[in-house]
Amino acid sequence: MSLEELPGIPKILKTIKGSMLYKSMKNMKFFLALLPLAWLFLFFIIPVMVILKISFANAVFGIPPFSEIFKWSANNIIEITLNIQNYITIMSDSYYAHAFVNSVTLSFITTVTCAAFGFVMAYGIRCTREGLRTPLLLLVSLSFWTSFLIRVYSWINMLSAHGIVNNFLIKIGLIDEPIHFIGNYCMVCIGLIFCYLPLMIFPIYSALDKVDRSCIESAWNLGCSISRTFWTLIVPISINGLKTGCLMVGTASLAEFVIPELLGGAGSVTFGRILWTEFFNNLDWPMTCALSIAMISVFVIPLFLCKDREIEGE
Repeated sequence: MSLEELPGIPKILKTIKGSMLYKSMKNMKFFLALLPLAWLFLFFIIPVMVILKISFANAVFGIPPFSEIFKWSANNIIEITLNIQNYITIMSDSYYAHAFVNSVTLSFITTVTCAAFGFVMAYGIRCTREGLRTPLLLLVSLSFWTSFLIRVYSWINMLSAHGIVNNFLIKIGLIDEPIHFIGNYCMVCIGLIFCYLPLMIFPIYSALDKVDRSCIESAWNLGCSISRTFWTLIVPISINGLKTGCLMVGTASLAEFVIPELLGGAGSVTFGRILWTEFFNNLDWPMTCALSIAMISVFVIPLFLCKDREIEGE
């Protein structure tokens, strides 16, 4: 007697086969959905939880340089010790508030400038004939073919006191002494814009590539001016690419360390430099993790809330 001939078994099998789980497993959609969820859980949620745990610990001399927040005591009792002093220090110390304002300001200026230049460049590439688009996109991506550090040092080579620009200006007689270009927030903004501009161009171009030329010509035939066609047709279509580019540039430039360190000098205080100092110089891992959690809470959580409101609005 086979398994299906037993009493009640066919009904059970029919119920299992008719369930949503069985159908999902049958067409592999269930397993395909698990892959990104597993990736998100392993490489985002777990690391963030580890950082959150360390942020409530105490800094100690040892390996690792922080205390455990969970301890087993007598009679199998778990003692939980949470140190919230790091978060109190972040909220009360003006040093961290100053670094936070500087980072947000630099990130905002970088994002807005990249959005302006990136949209113009992406739209210009989209308007060229099809044979030139690929070479132009290749030229945009050339900056990624070299090391990030080399790109930053190229600015130092050009704009330092004995760099190419100062030597040229002195040689032609425009200045007598070198101009100190490096060591200020303006130079940090230029470096951020130079390094992260391609991250804005590619998403916008991808969105603009969906615009059909016939739609633009139809708008012109119906009496729309060039400016009205641009604002009513092209901009709404490219808005998702613009949002993606702003998100990528904003988050990347917010916690940047290399560019403020090399181009900003000792006077530029940013969140990324504080994280480096607390982690490597002071060996204060709990404070570093608390700063990271504070940054995530301030910027990532509002993004999720805005996304949920957009979904509800749709």
